Amino acid sequence: MKSTSLIAFTTFACAASALVIPQARDASSSSIDDTVVLNYALTLEYLESAFYSGALNNFTEDDFINDGLPQWARGRFEQIAAHEQAHVQLLSSALGANATQACNYSFPYTSPSSFAALSQLLEGVGVSAYAGAAQYVTNKDYLTTAAVILSTEARHAAWVAGPVNKENPWSGPFDTALGLSTVYTLASQFITSCPSSNPSLPVKAFPALTFANASPGEAADVTADGVSTEGQYIAFFSGLSTTFVQVQNGQVIVPNATSLYAVLTSSNATADDSTITAGVAVLQFPFNSNGSSSTSTGDSSMNVKA
Repeated sequence: MKSTSLIAFTTFACAASALVIPQARDASSSSIDDTVVLNYALTLEYLESAFYSGALNNFTEDDFINDGLPQWARGRFEQIAAHEQAHVQLLSSALGANATQACNYSFPYTSPSSFAALSQLLEGVGVSAYAGAAQYVTNKDYLTTAAVILSTEARHAAWVAGPVNKENPWSGPFDTALGLSTVYTLASQFITSCPSSNPSLPVKAFPALTFANASPGEAADVTADGVSTEGQYIAFFSGLSTTFVQVQNGQVIVPNATSLYAVLTSSNATADDSTITAGVAVLQFPFNSNGSSSTSTGDSSMNVKA
């Protein structure tokens, strides 16, 4: 019997044409300085802060309990919301007049449980975003600030995944770092509009990448929006490792892992802005009671259970 979970499998995907904000320009390491990195982080913190405040305004403690979540869950989510607002205030203060402003957002949760499922994914992406951006920070004080925010986001991610959603609270011994453009592609699907005065970010958005019938160690169907996948490679990111698997007959073998990020790339050795042609997809597989990963399926839309 297949086991299910709040987040059995999710593919985050957006077509590039839909990503109208925040404003993007072509990625280049030479254009990334500390101000850009802090504004990139602030963009994500605004999103998370809006996500939590909106859900807490919509759902009462009784709503959480009636939806099967622990009695203490909403109170802890209130603490997380306060953390995210503190991150916004700290980054805004550090940037001063250069700080980007909050955007308008839309999130696809419909219940406390689907909110908790999406929280798990957003917190995981937040950890990967800070880990990937750390290489660009030159100011040691800023690097320390990013490090302590990252560690707090990781605590959030583990708590939501474990005690709340009853999932594995970690994906392995190392978190997975993501590049600026891959995180931008993931985050922008929740942004509906931004102030025109906001600074642009040195990122690019990728077309949608979709997995179906995915299971660790087995073949999954893979398609990309407006891009032929045949003969290209899926780069699977997990911890410090990247595994390249060629797409053959529209399928790819999924590595054995409980959590993966995946992009379509034209190279069998490199997955960066110059080679990525679609993605990024987030694949999460829950543990069965015997400790093995279960089979999951999904599509290119947000797939969290209501």
